Amino acid sequence: MKHELIQYVEDNFITKNEFPKFKSGDTITVSYKIVEGSKERIQQFQGVVLQIKGEGTNRTFTVRKISGGIGVERVFRYDTPLIAGITVNKRGVVRRARIYYLRNLTGKKARIKEKRG
Repeated sequence: MKHELIQYVEDNFITKNEFPKFKSGDTITVSYKIVEGSKERIQQFQGVVLQIKGEGTNRTFTVRKISGGIGVERVFRYDTPLIAGITVNKRGVVRRARIYYLRNLTGKKARIKEKRG
């Protein structure tokens, strides 16, 4: 009964964003709305998807990028209205769903092979 009520609320009251399909290993750009006081701007966060976690309204994904020689990771909720858009830049070839091993790699070893065709 409880699961049916949760499913009903998710289907009827929560807005669903339509984003392109992506998986771990893909390089994406997330356009994120930043609200500062009364102003609003869109910030781009480009990096590699490390993981996709959860289902339904609890779905999140983690994106990692290197900024100034330091690794920066950010977790985004899939259904938040603050995401203006997602662009898939490259499709990566990885054999795992969660590529945490990328955190320990630097330089050329940290590259992910691109999917062709």
